[in-house]
Amino acid sequence: MRLSLFPLFLAAALAPLAVRATETAVPRTPPNDPVWQAQLTAFDDETYAKDVEALISRFEAATGKRLVPGLKKKVGLKIYTDSGPGMATPVPLVKAVITALERRGFEQKNIFLVGLNQLRLRMTGYLPSLVTGETPFKGHPVYVLESGKFYDSGWFYESPLPQRFDPIMAEQQTKDYPNNSTKDEDRKSFLATPLFLDSDFWINLPVYTDHPMLGVNGALVNATLWNASNTGRFFRSPANAPAAVAEMSAIPELLQTWVFTIVSLEHYQFIGGPYFNSLYSASEPLLWLSTDPVLLDSLMRSRINGLRKQSGFDPISEEIRTLEFAETLGVGSTHISSAKFIPVVQ
Repeated sequence: MRLSLFPLFLAAALAPLAVRATETAVPRTPPNDPVWQAQLTAFDDETYAKDVEALISRFEAATGKRLVPGLKKKVGLKIYTDSGPGMATPVPLVKAVITALERRGFEQKNIFLVGLNQLRLRMTGYLPSLVTGETPFKGHPVYVLESGKFYDSGWFYESPLPQRFDPIMAEQQTKDYPNNSTKDEDRKSFLATPLFLDSDFWINLPVYTDHPMLGVNGALVNATLWNASNTGRFFRSPANAPAAVAEMSAIPELLQTWVFTIVSLEHYQFIGGPYFNSLYSASEPLLWLSTDPVLLDSLMRSRINGLRKQSGFDPISEEIRTLEFAETLGVGSTHISSAKFIPVVQ
């Protein structure tokens, strides 16, 4: 049984494995999960290895969940490289997570990485160099989603305009954007299934930038739009993008296997994203782990807005409601004033 978010008889009769916008709307009480925080003394392999192990050990002790192989004996890591060199998931962070998982019994070949674009994965060091043929991740499968090999025709997110949120705003915001796709193409984004079908669990490893249509390009977006096909349709119709991110993040199968998010603030960008611009990037020696992606994105939205204000730029538009939509679906909490930080020291 793959779906649990809408009546099974309806699923069998109409679209057996479709994930529809109106059907993902299963409001739940947003979690009140903490953020485990480590202070990085450096951004090198040794420091990341020490602090990642400390964070994961503290998470396991607090929740009773052990990150050990299950029936599938595989684990997925969703990395971010789509802003290119300078604003990708730090390689030392990914190496540290892999080391922690191997220490817990996962075999090298069963820890796989998932990214979107082959060129950017190669430019950021996740695929072998064309010059040397070397990579820090030899022996680990790297799934390139834009190859089209990892989408399942039975699993797709389907939605017209997000009328459940704001039909008037949606119509006004999309009327000036050309759309040459067919009606069927415009409604469907196929989901990459390795993370939630092929693994015991998966870990999200985003990087933060601003985004003109999504507001914050971080944990939620890395897990949803950057894990699906045909996402360009949301940027032709920008009112769709926040609703799509929220509703895709609420798919039960995705949530059930998404164990947590780890994010390093080694580098993030506060304006001009998602394209990398070093003039508008910042760095803090912090490493966060949380099961609440909405809270992490909300914390970073506050940081991004603070830096934008200091630099004389407007804050992220309040009309971009990505995080609020996700909160209404019970994915997480936007209430950063009540966020609980738990310091973790090795």
